[in-house]
Amino acid sequence: MSNEQCFSKTLVPGPQSPVPIFLVDGVGRNIDYLRVSVTDRCNLRCLYCMPNEGVGWIPHEDVLRYEEILKICRVLAGLGIKSVRVTGGEPLLRRELAVFISELKAVKGITKVGLTTNGVLLGEQLEVLWKAGLDAVNISINTMDREKFMRLTRIESAVNVISVIDQALEMGFEVKVNTVMIRGFNEEEITAIAGLAKTRNIAARFIELMPLGEAASFKPFYAHEAAALIEGTYGTLLPVSAKLGNGPAVYYAIAGFAGHIGFISPMSRRFCETCNKLRLTASGFLKLCLCGDKGIDLRGLVRGGASDEEINGLIREQLALKPAGHRFDESVGAENGGAAFGGSVNMFRIGG
Repeated sequence: MSNEQCFSKTLVPGPQSPVPIFLVDGVGRNIDYLRVSVTDRCNLRCLYCMPNEGVGWIPHEDVLRYEEILKICRVLAGLGIKSVRVTGGEPLLRRELAVFISELKAVKGITKVGLTTNGVLLGEQLEVLWKAGLDAVNISINTMDREKFMRLTRIESAVNVISVIDQALEMGFEVKVNTVMIRGFNEEEITAIAGLAKTRNIAARFIELMPLGEAASFKPFYAHEAAALIEGTYGTLLPVSAKLGNGPAVYYAIAGFAGHIGFISPMSRRFCETCNKLRLTASGFLKLCLCGDKGIDLRGLVRGGASDEEINGLIREQLALKPAGHRFDESVGAENGGAAFGGSVNMFRIGG
C-alpha cells in the first residue's frame, strides 16, 4: 500500500462541493476524533486512578499552553479531525477553559467540541461554557451513594450531580453519563444509574474497567452482565442503528425511556477495528493508542519552531504505526516497565 493510500486521501468532489479530507491509518481506519487533555490534575483521588501515596503532577512549564494546543488542533483539523473532546485530569480546574473552548470551536474543520468531567465544578461553569459554544458534556457517575463516593474518591462533596445533569439538559447540552463498572463496588447500582435515562434524554453509558495503572488491582464487571441486570429491571434492550456519538459505545433503546443505554466494552468486545481516535496528553504527546507507548512528542516540535507542514507530515508518517488493536489481554513484560500494555500508566496522565 502506498503512503497516499495509508495516510491521507482526497475524494474527487462534485461541482461546488468542498473537498473532504480523510486521515487514514495503516489498516484503513478513518481517524476523525481527537481527545485533548488540558491538565493531569484532578480534584478527586479515585482509587482506580490514583495511588494512595499521591502523585507528582506534570511541571507547569511542561504542560501545553492553550495556543500550542490550538496550533496542533488546526494541523489535525486540516488532516481530517472533526470532533474534539476536552479531558483531564479534571479539565474544569484549568483557568480560562471557556475561552479556550471558544477558540477551539472557531478552528476550521472542527464541527463538535465536548467535555468530559467528574461534574463537581460543572454547575458553576455551565453558563460560560454554553456561551463559549461547548456542544456536549460527559459526566462521570460511578456511584450515587454518598458514603461509597467518599470511599472511591477519597473526598467529600456536597455537589448534587443529578441536578447538574438536569441543568445542562435544560440549557441544551448533549449529555452522557459515564459509569466505570467495578466488580464488588458498584454493580448493584447499575440499574439505578440506567434509570436516569428513563425520564431524561441522556445516554447512560457503562464502561468496562481497563487494567491501566491502579485499575489493574480491581476486577471489571462486564457489559453483558450489566445488560442482563438492566433488561431484568426495565425490559429488552433494543439496538440503535443511528450514530449517537464519536467513540466506540454501542447504544440501545428501552421501551418507555426518553434516553438511551450505552456500553463501552474494551475487554469483552474488542472494538479496535472501528477505532477513529487519537489522544493528545497535557504534556503534548500525541498518543496513537490508549494501550501502548507509540506516538509523537508534539510539544518538542511546536516549541522547537516546527512549521504546520512539518508537523502535518510527521503525523501522517507516524499514523502508520497506530496498532491494529490493544493488548490489554496480554501479560505485561518486564522489558517495557509495565507501560506498553497499561501497567503503571494511569488515565489522569493520558487523558480520560
